Amino acid sequence: MMRRLRPIRRWLALALASVVLASYAVLALTNPPARPESQFAHAEQMIGAILAQYHYRSQPLDDELSSEVYAAYFAALDPQRYYFLASDLAHYSQYRTRLDDLLRDGELEPVLRIFETYRQRVRQRSEFAISQLAEPFDFTISETFDLDRSEAAWAIDEAALDEIWRKRVKNDALTLKLAGKSVAEIRSTLRDRYHRMARSVMQQHDEDVFQIYMNAWTGVFDPHSSYLSPRRSENFDINMSLSLEGIGALLRSEGDYTEIVELIPGGPAAQSGELAAGDRIIGVGQGEGAIQDVVGWRLGDVVELIRGPKATTVQLQVLPAKAGAHATPKFVQLVRNRIQLEEQAAQSELLTITRNGHDYRIGVIDIPAFYVDFEAARMGREDYRSTTRDVRELLTKLKQQGIDGLVIDLRGNSGGSLQEATKTTGLFIEAGPVVQVRRQTGEREVIYDNDGHRIVYRGPLAVLVDRFSASASEIFAAAIQDYDRGIIIGDRTFGKGTVQSMIDLDRLGLEQQGAPAGRLKLTIAKFYRITGASTQRVGVTPDITLPAATNDELVGEMAEPNALPWDHIAPVPFERTGDVQQWVATLQKRHASRMSSQPGLQAVIDQYRHLRAQRSRTEVSLNAKIRRQQREQSNQSRLAAINRLLRAYDREPIQSLKKINADKLPDVLLQEAARVVADLRLLRAPAGRGEWSQANINRSE
Repeated sequence: MMRRLRPIRRWLALALASVVLASYAVLALTNPPARPESQFAHAEQMIGAILAQYHYRSQPLDDELSSEVYAAYFAALDPQRYYFLASDLAHYSQYRTRLDDLLRDGELEPVLRIFETYRQRVRQRSEFAISQLAEPFDFTISETFDLDRSEAAWAIDEAALDEIWRKRVKNDALTLKLAGKSVAEIRSTLRDRYHRMARSVMQQHDEDVFQIYMNAWTGVFDPHSSYLSPRRSENFDINMSLSLEGIGALLRSEGDYTEIVELIPGGPAAQSGELAAGDRIIGVGQGEGAIQDVVGWRLGDVVELIRGPKATTVQLQVLPAKAGAHATPKFVQLVRNRIQLEEQAAQSELLTITRNGHDYRIGVIDIPAFYVDFEAARMGREDYRSTTRDVRELLTKLKQQGIDGLVIDLRGNSGGSLQEATKTTGLFIEAGPVVQVRRQTGEREVIYDNDGHRIVYRGPLAVLVDRFSASASEIFAAAIQDYDRGIIIGDRTFGKGTVQSMIDLDRLGLEQQGAPAGRLKLTIAKFYRITGASTQRVGVTPDITLPAATNDELVGEMAEPNALPWDHIAPVPFERTGDVQQWVATLQKRHASRMSSQPGLQAVIDQYRHLRAQRSRTEVSLNAKIRRQQREQSNQSRLAAINRLLRAYDREPIQSLKKINADKLPDVLLQEAARVVADLRLLRAPAGRGEWSQANINRSE
């Protein structure tokens, strides 16, 4: 079997070594070897060879990895363990340590047989679920249902699976009942849902199965490597070209649900203030029309239903993530629109912080992403947009207003252009190294800020981050911290310290008779701070910690299965240009005093504690009275926390959660970051030496 793989490896060594490891561009290779009859068989062999030789992890294809892929494939098909029986896994266990050999041979028959068993089990579960709708539900019995079965044991037999599904159907019905649906509506909605659940699986093609299986392989290497089937590649291109049109939300399939992963800044979804990452879309409607239940739908079909012409209306029925296990469906109406660059670009505001009878003006620059208009820059347009250009302009305007300090807000910034993160760092430091990139071969590259020592802002600086600040935003925050140029405030960042390259498999010669082969997104390098420490898994640890709504063990790279480990490499020489760390202990003490005494901060602590507790509970009651009481208690607790926050800012309390507009609630964490910057300004002012005078703060070079 190894003999069949060696020719592929030899050709890959020639074709990939000089390209994949030398740039982040899509590969363009020629002179492919002869193609076998099966397109998927050849693609399977090629993907295996690329993973084994060029993935950063350098993991051999062996029996141990085969066992991981075996478990990952079943988990990908049945993540909540609603379909397969323990006997199914036992029956196919003969392949547990053979998948690596089958991969080398381009053999997919066992994989397809497993999927056929999955199809059969889904059809059986669909029929059973529909049969449960014939009898009335007794919602007076005190029993519970666990919504998270991802770590549960596989059902021992069909009787055990029947009991799980009896409770699942009952929970689905109770959820609709609490949303105000009649018995007839509940039965109709669920009957359609369970029919569609089976129909969706029956409609999946070999291409879909191949993608699931290949992603089981890529996923055991790391969570950011993935295979895109030809159809998914086409959708990827469409989404890239139309990414600024629609509702502005990144979606993924999570079991039978469509889950919101990220909201695009400036998009209708983000601007509504009613949606958040983790919310599950369970229904979609057009205009004022009826809501179509989409539980169990394929992700592509849900996206097609949500996508539509500009200025048209789409209704979403969602289960809010914030409500945890006691979520009640709510309706959100959005007008599809093209997201304007100005709405997702960096923006500024001015906050006033009072200290000892004196008002301090703290500038805030919100950077949603590190962006650049590559096409306009390539064409030589002098007015092309980029993060660095926009931030420089905003800084100039803020300095003209006489700011005493600055907060760079990177909350929710999931990354973007490495080049822009480096250039934006250069607005605050002297020329020097910003980040290191280490490739699989051990080759190291140091990326420098080389703008000629042109510091735009020299005054008190803080960088505000949260658990969703990732990748390029972590590079910026880490550099500011390493140079001791500013203080990092917030929650520990996401911890994505890896670099991916998109490989077009068709350009490797896998396209056969006009049938495309898809693409492979491959992790080829890691980011490192200039101190030599990786940002992978651990992220950037803030100097001053703020309350967070997320559970650390559930969000971030550390929570991702098979995430690459943290490590370190040699540091690069650099000169720290600031002296912020000498003030950190005092700043932490003043911050702690406010955290324990200020009503607004106390209200946020209580609210976030409530949200974390809600999200950690996955078991729900199937007793209607108890469930309703739990929901009301949860809603009242959240409402009380929000009203405590509003009263702390002399705002009128609200009577219902339906009246919440998240965008209009006081941004307590930003206010506290501004207070820390004001404290930093005050600590430096009496020192004399190195004092941050207004003239020095506003000076540009």
